[in-house]
Amino acid sequence: MASYSSSFDPKSDSLEAGNVEDFKVHVFRSSSELLEKLHEKWSKAGEKPYPAMYSSTYGGIILDPALMVIPIDDHMVHRGHGVFDTAILLNGYLYELDVHLNRFLRSASKARIPSPFDRSTLRSILVQLAAASQIKKGTLRYWMSAGPGDFLLQPTGCPTSAFYAVVIDEDFNQCKEGVKVITSSIPMKSPEMATMKNVNYLPNILAKMEAEDKGAFASIWVDEKGYIAEGPNVNVAFITHDKELIVPFFDKILSGCTVLRLLELAPKLVESGRLKGVTTRNISVEEAKSSAEMMFVGSTLPLLPIIAWDEQPVGDGKVGELTMALSDLVWDDMVAGSTETQRTAVPYV
Repeated sequence: MASYSSSFDPKSDSLEAGNVEDFKVHVFRSSSELLEKLHEKWSKAGEKPYPAMYSSTYGGIILDPALMVIPIDDHMVHRGHGVFDTAILLNGYLYELDVHLNRFLRSASKARIPSPFDRSTLRSILVQLAAASQIKKGTLRYWMSAGPGDFLLQPTGCPTSAFYAVVIDEDFNQCKEGVKVITSSIPMKSPEMATMKNVNYLPNILAKMEAEDKGAFASIWVDEKGYIAEGPNVNVAFITHDKELIVPFFDKILSGCTVLRLLELAPKLVESGRLKGVTTRNISVEEAKSSAEMMFVGSTLPLLPIIAWDEQPVGDGKVGELTMALSDLVWDDMVAGSTETQRTAVPYV
């Protein structure tokens, strides 16, 4: 295939691609030729990062990464009409699969996407997909879209909605190093959009990129009233100098499954006398920045200590003892929690 370099000349207002007259776009005239090219690409990748995918448009599980594609006329692709969710795969168990699946279906309902399957079938597909992947540690991500059909705005031309899922071979461990954050200048989503886990993540992406441009890990969104909202794809929590755990209200942000589990587990530290209380409430920027400890909360972290915000230390600028105690509670739950309520065994063959 020809290679070329492109440059933009603002004076001529034209795009140059080397010698344009010599540049030819290759036309794949057969599916076998295209498939050969796709296999060539993936053969250079070494280990497969995506060992298995499910597609309702195919009607089954795909093990060949070259075929892990979705139609270009799927409304999730060109209109963003889709929702998604994620479950952690750890030591051969899916963590909080049912909690995530319930949120997934709530998101689909808000997005007015009817499920192509009932809940039990969706769950069975996800468990079978995890088994087919043979992966013991990673993430299981899944989407529901309005489906393929046309390139219009409304989905009336889509014969049926679509369900996709993929297992990602991903290593993750309990986070123990602190990170820096900034206050985001990117406008946060409206409550209606933020409280459903939809695929429209451009504000989240720009907020993350803004933070990285400034040498930080991620950013913090603040709402129009000056209260703390969330991070770009994680919840945020604080510990006051009076040893109270505070999580912002969920009325304008996504109710993260991991932070909800944290709120269920944290009272154990109250019982042992290490925390004085656990609450969800509004917290102002001023109060948040004066907290003793601060953390991100998300599926693969499960808690990530925050040691500096807008170039100012949080507390003493070190990883907090209570942050790590809370992290231990969630991590232990992920590793050895109840197999009746928290962890689903994957039936590998």
